[in-house]
Amino acid sequence: MQAQTKIIHAASIHSLGDTAVTVEFGDGIDRALSSRVFAARAAIAAAHIPGIRETVPTFRALAVHFDPDKIRQEQLIAALGDVELPSRPDTSPGTTWQVPVLYDGPDLADIARASGMSPEEAAALHASAGYHVYMLGFLPGFAYLGDLPEKLRLPRLKEPRTRVPKGSVAIADQLTAIYPSQSPGGWRLIGRTPLALFDHRRNPPSLFQPGDDIRFHAIGPDEFDHLSREAGT
Repeated sequence: MQAQTKIIHAASIHSLGDTAVTVEFGDGIDRALSSRVFAARAAIAAAHIPGIRETVPTFRALAVHFDPDKIRQEQLIAALGDVELPSRPDTSPGTTWQVPVLYDGPDLADIARASGMSPEEAAALHASAGYHVYMLGFLPGFAYLGDLPEKLRLPRLKEPRTRVPKGSVAIADQLTAIYPSQSPGGWRLIGRTPLALFDHRRNPPSLFQPGDDIRFHAIGPDEFDHLSREAGT
């Protein structure tokens, strides 16, 4: 039988206003910390604490939203503190996705040059890694994916673009991401995907969910155009 530890011994719990609390497990971005966040999410769901509306994972914490008409905040904090966690939680609770990418991003040449590689080598290195969806944020359906290979880790652009096209695959620091819709952005653009990452008509509307795993694979322009027509992007 796997050893257990109570949340109160593994995390700190703080108020997030009148209808939410945060369960914080550490500081940083790594898969071990993320696995603790997802283990807490699963354990809290299994505990069936009345009044909880939603749990939202981040890099290092879990936000717990609740109905104050059904449970008081101090009662929720006490109940959360008694939830038991596995000492060695699973790291990948979600779905694995295969994501096609046309590696023709406007920053690919600069990324390759800074990394001491050719553009083809930089693209191949980006596609060689497996990525973990740590959390969603910034835009609806914007998934923060880690962890980027060391040689590709570069800071955000000094001056963000005012317009990043929908489907752009980008990198920044130790993360990679895909812009689900057109928006401003300061990440470096390495390629683009024809997949529709967010659609309000779907349930859930976001294609990727926290805890999922992502694998990229390179495609050519013809396949990109074909898949774009199929996806309606």
